[in-house]
Amino acid sequence: MNSKNKPLIALVDDDRNILMSMEELLKKEDFNIHTYSDGQSALNSFFKHPPDIAVIDIKMPRMDGYELFKKIREKLTIPVIFLTSKDKEIDRLKGLMHGVDNYVTKGGNLTIQILIETIKNTLKTIQTISEKNEKSKIIVHNELRLDTERQECEWKDVLLHDPLTTTEFKIIHELVVRPGIVKTRERLMDIAYKDEIDVDDRTIDSHVKRIRKKFKKIDPEFNSIHTLYGSGYQWK
Repeated sequence: MNSKNKPLIALVDDDRNILMSMEELLKKEDFNIHTYSDGQSALNSFFKHPPDIAVIDIKMPRMDGYELFKKIREKLTIPVIFLTSKDKEIDRLKGLMHGVDNYVTKGGNLTIQILIETIKNTLKTIQTISEKNEKSKIIVHNELRLDTERQECEWKDVLLHDPLTTTEFKIIHELVVRPGIVKTRERLMDIAYKDEIDVDDRTIDSHVKRIRKKFKKIDPEFNSIHTLYGSGYQWK
């Protein structure tokens, strides 16, 4: 989660009145809120500081919700909820076929209450998955397999030729338990070094560089660790 353990919710809608109204009501639920009136400004911000959940209006000029969602999914796996005034089953179906996590139709008296509950349920699901991954001795994510008990790492069914150090394993584990979520250097330092205070944050960059080299020895095309300059790293 984000600062002070408050989930960060991003609202994207070209209607300023709706944005202000939703922002005011969601803040009462103890969420941090960032608002955007167009898709491009939202996208630029998401890649630097990903929210915990994005709520996106479908019908927007220049970049509609479908296009924005597609661009988000190119780099991030944050949950996305479509918000639209279109009360048609075909729009709901289209959104779900795109892979969106949920869908709320605006315009009714209960819209904001439904949105709040949808956000809360989505956050609970994220937390449950994260806790399950953290407790699991074996973590499998696409081509990666981590054995936390033996501290072994496999990529595409091949054990890394150069085993990860304890610190490198901690970094990989932290990135993979919530893939797509950006982990700051500060967070990775806390995980890797605990209470050690004489550690430069650029040390994490050196570790990540060595980790990439170890993966590329068995897969030259390896690119699952993504750098977000000025923010940190994420497992794509």
